[in-house]
Amino acid sequence: MHRPLRLTCDKTALAANWRWLAEHAGAACGAAVKADGYGLGARAAVDVLAAAGCRDFFVSTWAEAAALGPLAGSLVVLHGIGPQDIATALASPARPCLNTPGQVARWKQAAPGRACDVMVDTGMNRLGLRVDEIGCLEGLSIDTLMSHLACADEDHALNAAQLQRFGEVAGSVDANRYSLANSAGICLGQDYSFDLVRPGLALYGGVPRREAEGHIAQVARVEAEVIQRRPIRAGESCGYGATFVAEADTEAAIVNLGYADGYLRGFSGRGAAFAGEAALPVLGRVSMDLIALGCDAARDLREGDWVEIDYDLPTASEASGLSQYELLTTLGSRFERRWV
Repeated sequence: MHRPLRLTCDKTALAANWRWLAEHAGAACGAAVKADGYGLGARAAVDVLAAAGCRDFFVSTWAEAAALGPLAGSLVVLHGIGPQDIATALASPARPCLNTPGQVARWKQAAPGRACDVMVDTGMNRLGLRVDEIGCLEGLSIDTLMSHLACADEDHALNAAQLQRFGEVAGSVDANRYSLANSAGICLGQDYSFDLVRPGLALYGGVPRREAEGHIAQVARVEAEVIQRRPIRAGESCGYGATFVAEADTEAAIVNLGYADGYLRGFSGRGAAFAGEAALPVLGRVSMDLIALGCDAARDLREGDWVEIDYDLPTASEASGLSQYELLTTLGSRFERRWV
């Protein structure tokens, strides 16, 4: 069936991003493939990354782990093991990352001696055991002890504080490996790398810090089909709320894309697309299923033609006010997802 939306993902770019992150970290490099590979397709992303050499993968839930199926390497479920997860976890090759004393006790009872990962909170106050709770880890077989940086995408004093706290915890908890850095943490330097890094955003084309600029390639390209080309006369408005009023006669392309597809209203009057080299600004508000693009610069653009949405993540983030993470993970199910 024909779909008027395409999300094309670049295998070469994804693999190259992983290799740069691994080299920059100077340590083993895993991959966060949660949220369906940050919206691009987890199974396809795992296949590309495994072929590049990645052996450690991370998802959020047991449902995500089951959806992936068999893979080359290890898989970790970051949200741990809840009361309803025990049977699923015991039947899965994935490891839980334990986050609370309750989860630790649950795993000790359900799977004594079986390997797990553990998250220790060093300052984010989200998931993880507090430092004064690590005594409950006695007797666990811990593959990877990890923590998570709260402010690594900024030059923030908490980065160094978390590094120091994690180093102290690592010195007192026995584990096969230790892991702290996400994509932005990798950019902070190899002091943050320990034995394993866990990038997510940067794998998929996000630039988490200035140190990664020029090294991270765009992975996802968004294209949409033109439904109609229409004139907007001088003085007429276009779209909900009449927020765009033409100052002169304007040609508009009405395109099969809207906030139901993850192209959110932050792009209203601020986003852009391209027809070849011609830049086409978004006119007025983004609606649920449609946007209007000014297409005076693309005289031959017609119904059935395709435009590429400006979806370079740093640029699109600045234009829309959305984070690079949101831009990826909100892309909807109406896209034909293609890996090339």
